[in-house]
Amino acid sequence: MEVFIKATQFLLSLSLLIVLHELGHFIPAKIFKTRVEKFYLFFDYKFSIFKKKIGDTVYGIGWIPLGGYVKISGMVDESMDTEQLKQPAQPWEFRSKPAWQRLIIMLGGVIVNFILGFAIYILMLFTWGESYLANESLEDGIWVTDSLGYELGLQTGDKIKSVDGNAIKAFTSLPGEFVNGNEFVIERNGTTLSKEIPVDFISKLISNGKGPFIQPRIPFVVGGFSETSANKESGLQAKDLVVGIDGTPIKYYDEAKTILNASKNTAVVLSIKRGETLQDIPVQLDAEGKIGIYFGNLSSKDMEKLGYYRLETQTFSLLEAIPAGTAKGVQTLTSYVKQLKKVFNPETGAYKGLGGFISIGSIFPSTWSWEAFWNITAFLSIMLGFMNLLPIPALDGGHVVFTLYEMITGRKPSDKFLEVAQVTGFVILMALLLFANANDVIKLFN
Repeated sequence: MEVFIKATQFLLSLSLLIVLHELGHFIPAKIFKTRVEKFYLFFDYKFSIFKKKIGDTVYGIGWIPLGGYVKISGMVDESMDTEQLKQPAQPWEFRSKPAWQRLIIMLGGVIVNFILGFAIYILMLFTWGESYLANESLEDGIWVTDSLGYELGLQTGDKIKSVDGNAIKAFTSLPGEFVNGNEFVIERNGTTLSKEIPVDFISKLISNGKGPFIQPRIPFVVGGFSETSANKESGLQAKDLVVGIDGTPIKYYDEAKTILNASKNTAVVLSIKRGETLQDIPVQLDAEGKIGIYFGNLSSKDMEKLGYYRLETQTFSLLEAIPAGTAKGVQTLTSYVKQLKKVFNPETGAYKGLGGFISIGSIFPSTWSWEAFWNITAFLSIMLGFMNLLPIPALDGGHVVFTLYEMITGRKPSDKFLEVAQVTGFVILMALLLFANANDVIKLFN
């Protein structure tokens, strides 16, 4: 069921983005009286799931969910309809239109993607506002949960102040900041330290595959007992909060873990808080220094009530949401560009994390959430807009480059050159697509 929900959200988001992107080409083409022969969601190699001709245009749904397209008369595109180009140019064809009109037609798709992404962020802030764990509220610093964090030079209790000079507003933004960043500043025991992020950090993060390397420090809450626990009759209960061990006060689980690891195969006394009541309960540790329990979770609101963290919640009027949503869109675009630069730098190893449809689909939640759906869709829309602007033949950016060349030099590339460029670009795109999806398959097997 979870896979079905993820897949449904992914296909709905993808379909919406494709239709609106192609609509961005379709509308200016119609405005400039250019004939559009096909408007398709997904590709229709050999056959279509659905098609209907209205006027000069066949509207349809293909069976290969790898994208979509509009086929514009007189344009060298993925259809590779070279026979049409052998005939004299007709007034309704793309190739007979002025260069500035062709440029607008080609830019229409990415313009729609950017507008859509920014508009979604604006409406999300207006509808739901913004809630996040304030990084500055981690008064006792972070919890380093993996060796990768230690390799970065982090220690439990460090307060991460900035990455590449940018102050950290929300704790959840930290992993992304480390992926894009080059250096960071921490506060440790009142001293400010600056450290570099290794160039191959992304490669190590991908290879690690163990989840977050840093987390907020969490309290020690009893969730229940394992089947083999020797402490089922100790008096401990689910939701007990451990606040001390053998008379030593503790606030966080990482503090408790250090004490327990040093007390293997011995009995210790846990000081626990149950509601408003404090009491001491003796327990026996096993050879690994464990009590035989699994941990309970506290809600964000409970954590806030207990004074561990502070959640920031901000609401926006529509007028306030416009600049805030625009800023969020710009931040998303900037972050994505930084990540893409690292993908094309072999030293970073970021290419190992390049993912295909499985990776994209997996970022959707396993339970339906409109807020999460629109947030991911906004990100994908901006990503799709930027990717289509890359100067690769077969992408909108490639056509834009050729059109700008014509406008600047007054010389139009030949149809033969455009055909070769289109094939070359298509091969490059297919190679990238195969590589990204092969990465997905390898990750599944690993």
